[in-house]
Amino acid sequence: QVQLVESGGGLVQAGGSLRISCAVSGRTFSSSVMGWFRQAAGREREFVATITWSAGNTYYADSVKGRFTISRDNVENTVYLQMNSLKPEDTAVYYCAAGYGLSSNFKNYLYWGQGTQVTVSS
Repeated sequence: QVQLVESGGGLVQAGGSLRISCAVSGRTFSSSVMGWFRQAAGREREFVATITWSAGNTYYADSVKGRFTISRDNVENTVYLQMNSLKPEDTAVYYCAAGYGLSSNFKNYLYWGQGTQVTVSS
């Protein structure tokens, strides 16, 4: 069983930066990729970024490309999302997820964290 715990969310002004983290336990052979998704109030869950544990291959949503960076620490079993040049439209609950295959489809992800709120003020 994989357990995911997000942290690091908060309130930041537009143009600012924030890094959120996802601590992973029970990872061994349970997933090949980690992803970040977000869900704004009244909207569907949206793919943000994903990364493979092994090679560190990444894939981003067009809306965050060039502003967000996903990374992982294989020793600490932690995945990060560095968010720069934040915009009010980035406001959402951010979820990390563990799954298989470098994909933007939430159905590829089997395990989910509880989410962390990121609010960007204008």
